[in-house]
Amino acid sequence: MRLTILGGGGFRVPLVYGALLGDRAEGRVTRVVLHDLDAGRLSAVTRVLAEQAAGVPDAPEVTATTDLDEALRGADFVFSAIRVGGLEGRANDERVALAEGVLGQETVGAGGIAYGLRTVPVAVDIARRVARLAPEAWVINFTNPAGLVTEAMSRHLGDRVIGICDSPVGLGRRIARVLGVANPRETFIDYVGLNHLGWVRGLRVAGRDELPRLFADPGLLGSFEEGKLFGTDWLRSLGAIPNEYLHYYYFNREAVRAYREAEKTRGAFLRDQQAGFYEEMKRPDAAALATWDRTRAEREATYMAENRETAGAGEREADDLSGGYEKVALALMRGIARDERTTLILNVRNRGTLSVLDPDAVIEVPCLVDTNGAHPLAADPLPGHATGLVCSVKAVEREVLSAAETGSRATAVKAFALHPLVDSVNVARRLVDGYTAVHPGLGYLK
Repeated sequence: MRLTILGGGGFRVPLVYGALLGDRAEGRVTRVVLHDLDAGRLSAVTRVLAEQAAGVPDAPEVTATTDLDEALRGADFVFSAIRVGGLEGRANDERVALAEGVLGQETVGAGGIAYGLRTVPVAVDIARRVARLAPEAWVINFTNPAGLVTEAMSRHLGDRVIGICDSPVGLGRRIARVLGVANPRETFIDYVGLNHLGWVRGLRVAGRDELPRLFADPGLLGSFEEGKLFGTDWLRSLGAIPNEYLHYYYFNREAVRAYREAEKTRGAFLRDQQAGFYEEMKRPDAAALATWDRTRAEREATYMAENRETAGAGEREADDLSGGYEKVALALMRGIARDERTTLILNVRNRGTLSVLDPDAVIEVPCLVDTNGAHPLAADPLPGHATGLVCSVKAVEREVLSAAETGSRATAVKAFALHPLVDSVNVARRLVDGYTAVHPGLGYLK
């Protein structure tokens, strides 16, 4: 089975390959094709994968190419993890937004809109190529903003594109851990929302919801990442555990202030950190895997550092530093390729799951995965406090898709102005001016 990874020179690719090395079952991935526009990054990542595979019998063969069509032909699965504009683009997204006093995070608020506006046209081109060159392939999208990009690609690939994210998995794992659940795999997480905008409403073990036990114990509720980040009083008020990205909404002023006061934004930190990694990898004698692993550990430890500092949450737990999206991707591929039925939280078309959204809206909910793809499970209606926010953000996503399709600058302004974290039409206009000035890829907006 052949897996093509778009963004194959990206820093997190070794996580995916490492997961594949542990899969010894029949019908596993035997060939990995890396595609990237940057040949130097491809070379660096290929070296890391070679060290990972050393001594592993029948490790998947790795090839690399800068030719997109070549990479797609013959693919059974396409894993999309591209970053249009690179980390320099992310740093610019943050800088332009913060100069206007609004959030520049890459998936939330102004920064997420800017990232979406320059990513959607590229993602749509990829979807069209997949439909033409590899019509039987399944696309697994991790490109951010994941829900928005998955919806854009679904207009050309239908249900053969599925979005994944590690945030709900990590949240469910943390809740299960503090509740002392012996086998987290035997739990069902009642999670509902959009990508980076969802809530855990229940955690069932053997049919019994254990979440009320967590809310009844302030010590347990405040002992894990989200309890520290949001505070126990706020979680009890919600009656649900929010995805960590909702901190940007519930504590927006504090988050913006922390980001403006930080020595570097997250994007600028990652840009400089990863530039150091790729520069070091130009040395023929560099220990590729050790260098990558050291850089990865620093990256994970500093994740959402400003938010945790604002909340007084302290350092991240060691168990939370291992990521997880590669495990979701592998479980999804197994479910489809081998009909190994499983339940995963994924980004898929709504199909009536949430009555407040139309059938084609991509949502993030538990899905049954089998050889025919991912099927969203029936879900209770959104909590009252979540309905308005989800509908508002989905409306913004639709304006982004319309702006990307039509090239309308006015529609782009509308997308920014309608977002709940952008509080002024004038600010929205200045944001569009600022982003088009720093991103050549937004030159299509007229």
